[in-house]
Amino acid sequence: MTHWTDMTNRNDSRLPDPMIEAQFYDGVLAKRSFAWIVDVAIITALSVGAGIATLTIGFFLWPIFFIVIGTLYRVSTLANRSATWGMRMMGIELRGHDGQRFDTTQSILHVLGYYGSMMFVLPMLASIAAMLITDRRQSLTDLVLGSAAINRPA
Repeated sequence: MTHWTDMTNRNDSRLPDPMIEAQFYDGVLAKRSFAWIVDVAIITALSVGAGIATLTIGFFLWPIFFIVIGTLYRVSTLANRSATWGMRMMGIELRGHDGQRFDTTQSILHVLGYYGSMMFVLPMLASIAAMLITDRRQSLTDLVLGSAAINRPA
């Protein structure tokens, strides 16, 4: 029997089955939560740095700076290694519906979906609920894109 880890370099690979290879999803929800906290702290620190570097203009435009810096941070880290720095610290990464790491397009779509779901209460609650009840612990954006966060394969 071929395991998912043996198929990661093949074109026909898919996300691991949560029933057969549950180890890829063990603890992902908690790790994803801690990764989110780390990422928000990093984005906040970068935004404060930008505020200081712009001689406090960034503090007057805080929401814009925070969203722009957060978007650049998330897209660049997801496109680079399919994980933000917080995700890397927690040992998880995002994979597309085909089981492959994110490319730039998938990273942009995921970040747009993330911000889209965070802008309104109902999509944000639906995303949290989806992570709690789906087998792959997928957010609303993950469900739309067919992606999932998994424990990083060895």
